[in-house]
Amino acid sequence: MRIWLDGTLRDADDAKVSVLDHGLTVGDGVFETVKAQDGTLFALTRHLERLTRSARGLGLPDPDLDEVRRACAAVLEADPVPLGRLRITYTGGLSPLGSDRGDAGPTLVVAVGETTRRPDTTAVITVPWVRNERSAVTGLKTTSYAENVVALDRANRAGASEALFANTVGQLCEGTGSNVFVVLDGEIHTPPVASGCLAGITRALAVEWTGAKETDLPFDVLERAEEVFLTSTLRDVQAVHRVDGRVLTGTPGPVTAKAMRVFDERAASDIDP
Repeated sequence: MRIWLDGTLRDADDAKVSVLDHGLTVGDGVFETVKAQDGTLFALTRHLERLTRSARGLGLPDPDLDEVRRACAAVLEADPVPLGRLRITYTGGLSPLGSDRGDAGPTLVVAVGETTRRPDTTAVITVPWVRNERSAVTGLKTTSYAENVVALDRANRAGASEALFANTVGQLCEGTGSNVFVVLDGEIHTPPVASGCLAGITRALAVEWTGAKETDLPFDVLERAEEVFLTSTLRDVQAVHRVDGRVLTGTPGPVTAKAMRVFDERAASDIDP
């Protein structure tokens, strides 16, 4: 694996970040995961726009998007993969211990690793912890991911691939790394960004391409929804066949199956929508 670190392509063993990097010491950083397929990146422009929004939300300088694009191209050329997860990480850089930032400037890391296509259906669980829709970092894709690690570990131990959160007022919010959609009376609904969920790139495209409605939904909607599906960069549109102990038969259902087909067709016709 070859990794871009602060302007240079390096071997993985030589790609070292200081133990005093603010991204490590206090999680002061943002990131994007981009789908790489046969040497091309899907929806890269949208991902870079969100990277900038997240950086601004943390008070970091705007990333040099020309450099980020060069870095993406370099790691893809060095490690061509049929299907890959490209990760862009941008942190507060070398800083003193504590929450104050140093003046060395941000750290930029870009790497790609091979992955496999997800199954068409998956199982999810709900968790008792909540998303804070009023948090200072709500809507930002930050490297402070420990909450998601804990919830995803619980899901994995329950035989599921994702954990779903409510927000502080009991509304359906999101997964650890995905957005959630439900089908009610044949119509597709997903929580609005105001619920505290991340404004997912795949979520936005799915809303645009399927006509899904952004709706405040109670958390217990998962107990009665006709169909449930997830969206994310590497899931695209993925049907849910089990929520906790509830099995959804005939998965993917007709509405989800159509959404999967529409997404695949539209994505194939435009690599940077």
